[in-house]
Amino acid sequence: MITIDEESRKRVLHPLNLDNLAERYTTENGLYTFTSPSFWAIEKNLYYLLYHSKKKQFEQKYKYRPDYLSFYEYETVVLAPILMAVNNVFSCEDFDLDYVVVPTLSAIIEMANDKFPKKETADLQKVGW
Repeated sequence: MITIDEESRKRVLHPLNLDNLAERYTTENGLYTFTSPSFWAIEKNLYYLLYHSKKKQFEQKYKYRPDYLSFYEYETVVLAPILMAVNNVFSCEDFDLDYVVVPTLSAIIEMANDKFPKKETADLQKVGW
């Protein structure tokens, strides 16, 4: 049986975790680093993802559950926010569609690998609090 802690650690280490695609910031004292709350990586590449997508009939078993669809399509739940973004859905409660747009895994990997290399800690932007 997997615990929430184990699942959480597994998700953080996943190479396609959205935190790896976001800008990162550090406090002026250098003690804390955090991910940008925006999805600019997805927004910047939205048309690329849409171009490399398939339009599918939405199945009711995925109603309110983009994580289930993500697991079915990609065998991981970490890509649920991408599915929501490309379908212009901003809340799980609105994830009830007639059709769903599903980007190919290769397009997501291409976006992640080529366009958003992980920054070194020394290259992080400083934020004063």
